[in-house]
Amino acid sequence: MKHPIPFILLFLYIFLGCSKDAENSQIEDTPETLTTQQKEVVSYFKEVALGFEFGNASAITRKWDTNVKLFVGGNPTTELLTELELIVSEINALTTDGQTLEIVADQAASNFFVFFGSGDAYADIYPSQSGLVAANFGLFSISWNAANFFTSGQMYVDIFRANLTEQKHLLREELTQSLGLAKDSTRFEDSIFQQSFATKTTTYSAIDRELIRLLYHPQMRAGLDGNQAEAVITEILLSETN
Repeated sequence: MKHPIPFILLFLYIFLGCSKDAENSQIEDTPETLTTQQKEVVSYFKEVALGFEFGNASAITRKWDTNVKLFVGGNPTTELLTELELIVSEINALTTDGQTLEIVADQAASNFFVFFGSGDAYADIYPSQSGLVAANFGLFSISWNAANFFTSGQMYVDIFRANLTEQKHLLREELTQSLGLAKDSTRFEDSIFQQSFATKTTTYSAIDRELIRLLYHPQMRAGLDGNQAEAVITEILLSETN
């Protein structure tokens, strides 16, 4: 009758020891901080997605909460229309909060105008841009409501002063910035947000795709300042790492 007691104690010791090891293992597997690469994503988001290059709008997140319906005007080439379809497809593959881009044939049904032509012709349609077109081969302008959601916008690509590669670059850059990633940066040469026009990239870099994905993630809200946006992104990235 003396043998079961040590056996039970030994069993409890092994059981509790294993449980503690499993608990410690679970804690060790759960990341508490972002990786260096993830921190770079957060930093770049805050640099690109808060405010605008022109004007004095507050440095907060802004985004679309309705589908972006693009109407194309001016004189687009077949190559540019094909490129626009490609860009729309790539953006739609990255957004997960229900917002999509689509090209529509009826201007009355659109909320965003894509113009291919000269700067002067664009300024004739939108006189407020007349002081900017001379120095810019591509531009976008966007409106938003009190909740910091975009309601309408327009952009242009100069098809006379820019060559085809530059046109494709401008189309991708201006349309992407119209999503709310509106600032340029000098940090990454392969980024579509690169300030230097010398790069002329026509594809999204990995960090570009992350910024689009995070801005149009269900947890990301409009009207967030840098600290608030960082907290949301950190929560998203850590939850995805688990």
